[in-house]
Amino acid sequence: MRLRRRPWIAGAIAAYKDFVFLKDSFTPAGLKGEWTKIFGNDAPLYVELGTGKGNFICQAAARHPEINFLGIELQQDIIYYAARKINEADLKNVRLAVFDINGIDELFNDGEVNRFYINFCDPWPKKRHAKRRLTYITFLEKYHKLLASSGELFFKTDNKSLFDFSLEQFALAGCDVRNVSYDLHAQGCACEDFVTEYERKFSGFGEKINRCEVVFP
Repeated sequence: MRLRRRPWIAGAIAAYKDFVFLKDSFTPAGLKGEWTKIFGNDAPLYVELGTGKGNFICQAAARHPEINFLGIELQQDIIYYAARKINEADLKNVRLAVFDINGIDELFNDGEVNRFYINFCDPWPKKRHAKRRLTYITFLEKYHKLLASSGELFFKTDNKSLFDFSLEQFALAGCDVRNVSYDLHAQGCACEDFVTEYERKFSGFGEKINRCEVVFP
């Protein structure tokens, strides 16, 4: 997702510095292993990789105040809108970080995360860019290390090719894949789920939403 740069956001987002870790204002080493202290409790930690404008994480955090949520997003101009929603909803169990997911293993200790969410990530459709996909085996190996023994990954995309590729990668990593759906809204889902802003828009156009839950070996 790319937005036209809005210079005013650099100043406006500072109002949310109590729960947003801005680029150049923190070091990953300063957060790694410190998330229970940051949240002030030892609740499970759920991490959304690519939180966008925050619809998903706000819904999840509001429904589950007993869970700590962290949203990671590379673009500050996007995460500002998530921060504004979180502030308006007065959600105390959410933190946000402007961070490159490629360095995800610098941000957490092994076993520190209980669940990862990947919602509508960039599909990187060209074959030569496969290693950039967030469900590529090298990313999965990082998630595996960072997840607790009962940890899991929830994945959603409207891109069927990416979904098929991801299922292959999950199998390669030895994962157990559950609740697989190629048309989530038509088939329904027995499990709890929350809708992203992207999902609401494109499912309204008739796009099929693919979803699965992944448990690592």
